[in-house]
Amino acid sequence: MSLSHRVPDLGALELLLAVARHGSLGRAAREVGITQPAASSRVRSMERQLGVALVDRSPRGSRLTDAGALVTDWARRVVEAAEAFDAGAQALRDRRDSRLRVAASMTIAEYLLPGWLIALRAERPGTAVSLQAGNSTAVAASLLAGEADLGYVEGLAVPEGLDAVVVAHDRLVVVAAPSHRWARRRAPLTPAELAATPLVLREYGSGTRQVLDAALAEYGGLAEPLLELASTTAVKAAAVTGAGPAVLSELAVTEELASRRLVEVPVEGVRLHRALRAVWPTGPRPTGPARDLLSLARGGGG
Repeated sequence: MSLSHRVPDLGALELLLAVARHGSLGRAAREVGITQPAASSRVRSMERQLGVALVDRSPRGSRLTDAGALVTDWARRVVEAAEAFDAGAQALRDRRDSRLRVAASMTIAEYLLPGWLIALRAERPGTAVSLQAGNSTAVAASLLAGEADLGYVEGLAVPEGLDAVVVAHDRLVVVAAPSHRWARRRAPLTPAELAATPLVLREYGSGTRQVLDAALAEYGGLAEPLLELASTTAVKAAAVTGAGPAVLSELAVTEELASRRLVEVPVEGVRLHRALRAVWPTGPRPTGPARDLLSLARGGGG
């Protein structure tokens, strides 16, 4: 059975959150714009789908059961993720008539930028934002060609012709499927072992690849890649299926590590850290919406 049949839809989760806020099914129904009978029906449907009671109803109001409180905590995270998805999708929809053009390398575009865009929309609800996602080299090219107003990159150095400020820090981790022999190692990998092993890697020009190339240069450099893929998602999927070990941002594999679909393989003697930077063409600092987005990113607005 697919996930869509096992997980309540967003409307049902938003209703549950409203019940938790108001302690009343009637007030929750008014908040989400449906009738009280429709709200009752939706809650019952959700309870049947999950197989647990979520709401205790009484003349004094509606309160969550213990299971309902736990489901509400999970629901809040799902709704927040949907808001981040919507902010990113809105940026893509507005590409042609945008007033702020953003270019971001893949890890930042996937895991940090959606939160920053939500915060920007709250501050500047009328700002249309377009988003170009690519590797760090492509982001620099877009800025230098005048095709973007603000960029975010993951590489080791600031590309020539750009000014920059550090907005966050990131750690790269070596990961493998639980079935891979590295997942059962007792001792950490050495840099030489990592360098000599064919890996599933991002393409040349990505910030992840730049950091890894530099870190392993003194150990003979990277072996010929097992696979070379153009997105973080593709690298992660290949690693999960057991194609081979990979090196990815810690931001990108949080869920897979928590669910044990991937295992982190410790490495000693090599530093796999990098700064995440906002970049713009050399000269005056960004103004207007670009300045606001830069400020939100530096302040942890995600």
